[in-house]
Amino acid sequence: MAEVMSGNGQSAAQRHVPVLLAETLRALAPKPGGRYLDGTLGLGGHAAALLAAAPGSEICGLDRDEQALALARERLSPYGGRAHFFHCRYSRFSEALAELGWDKVDGALLDIGVSSLQIDEKERGFSFYGDGPLDMRMDRHSGELSAWHWVNRESFARLKECIATLGEEPQAGRIARALVEARQKAPIDSTAELAALVEKAYPAAWRAKARRHPATRTFQALRMAVNDELGELDRFLSQILARLPIGGRLVVISFHSLEDRMVKLAMRHWAEGCRCPRHVPVCICGHQPEVRILYKKPVQAGADELAVNPRASSAKLRAAEKTAEAVS
Repeated sequence: MAEVMSGNGQSAAQRHVPVLLAETLRALAPKPGGRYLDGTLGLGGHAAALLAAAPGSEICGLDRDEQALALARERLSPYGGRAHFFHCRYSRFSEALAELGWDKVDGALLDIGVSSLQIDEKERGFSFYGDGPLDMRMDRHSGELSAWHWVNRESFARLKECIATLGEEPQAGRIARALVEARQKAPIDSTAELAALVEKAYPAAWRAKARRHPATRTFQALRMAVNDELGELDRFLSQILARLPIGGRLVVISFHSLEDRMVKLAMRHWAEGCRCPRHVPVCICGHQPEVRILYKKPVQAGADELAVNPRASSAKLRAAEKTAEAVS
């Protein structure tokens, strides 16, 4: 959820600028009176724009972060009962829809990742800029294991796998080994300690050439592991298509290559026609494509947006429109 913040006296929700806003509205094509799901409500920027663009429309907004949810309520208060709020994971959206009595939604949006609200508050432990506790939980009251547990309790093998896979970090082995050795002397309790250990573990030649802080990928990997971000996305994608009517649209904005690949492959699978084995000369399955992919390549931020919001540089938007119901 990339955003830009300014110190002009506005509330946090008002200062929030959602990523790829115009592109998101174009992809969702909200219609008056429609019902929409925002699975990652954040500070409500996309939701506010959607409600303003489509008179009489309603939003079912979900977020794991209670602080963000409170700020979204503030931002969306002018829309009254058209905005509905739920404190839950987006993979559990069916429970929220059931509570509202909605069987289907005309469109669904995910803006996956960590918000500037979370990054910029050192107490949340998401960033190595500033010193804070090793937390990284999007829902601090969930009872889930924090980043502290991963850094101080997980085995070398699991740490290495986490950093290598989710962080796509080529120095994962060196970093995991450095953390295991350090914690044998004393617990690693803060983001500053962790960042320093990762930086020291990096070969000097790599540090000299690095365009980003050496700890960037490690922090990303730990955050994704703590919040089970790939699992969340997989569970959501396995359910959402059934909740869209013909003509309903799904829009997903991701900031990580693994997430983008997961979305791309899911949409490609839905868009497939015949699924017969290759050795079958004539189609006998009769399967028809269930969606139309709206863009051949992911939509990315333009120069104007990047000038005011550099965090949008890694954002990729993919969208699909449902064209047929699955035949069981």
